[in-house]
Amino acid sequence: MRVYLDIAKHLEQDVRRYFQAGDYLPAESALAKRFDVNRHTVRRAIDELVFNGLIERQQGRGNMVVSQPFDYPLHCGAHFTDNLLEQGSSPTSKVIERGLIAANDKVASLFEVLPESPIIKLTTLRKIDGVPASVIDHYLSDVRWWPVVKHFEVGSLHRYLRDKLDLQLTRRTTRLRAIMPTKTDCRLLQLPGKTPIMAFKTTNVLKGTDQVVEFSSSHTRSDLVEIVLEH
Repeated sequence: MRVYLDIAKHLEQDVRRYFQAGDYLPAESALAKRFDVNRHTVRRAIDELVFNGLIERQQGRGNMVVSQPFDYPLHCGAHFTDNLLEQGSSPTSKVIERGLIAANDKVASLFEVLPESPIIKLTTLRKIDGVPASVIDHYLSDVRWWPVVKHFEVGSLHRYLRDKLDLQLTRRTTRLRAIMPTKTDCRLLQLPGKTPIMAFKTTNVLKGTDQVVEFSSSHTRSDLVEIVLEH
């Protein structure tokens, strides 16, 4: 292995173990002394970390560690809470709005009910390690679930549906695109207005069937989550 790649590997391990976003690496001269190489070799090693998105060069200030997004594998069994717990973070989800509404044409078509039929709507705010990450509108097809669902407050909605109503949901389709945030997104997600967000539209079915029972629309911070497509 070329020397600079070996140094890059050691520095990446240090960054992931000992540094936080906003910290600066030691000066290149100090790193050159540590690894017993010249500064050109250290600079090439740091170039690797810059390329991988771990480090950002700050003119006149040094090499700054940047925040790393959390992986979100996207497949039929993907779950926000479980994914992040496996990565060592502390995800939370809290209901900020709930009620019964009239289904619009699009949602009614997905649920195979008449337009204006009553359905359940919940809006949840998800955080990662205390930082707002996404705001999600959940639409549920069966108003008979409302006496139970109206008591849902925090945690995983799908786990709650499984435990309280014996409903197991699985993802059928997901659409993803980048959009600019609304004023509500900026307020809830603590974002400047010029930062793009990822908009997900997801349909979930009862496990083992083709019956769509949930449609969700999620606006997620693009700087906190990185989508991993599994093939």
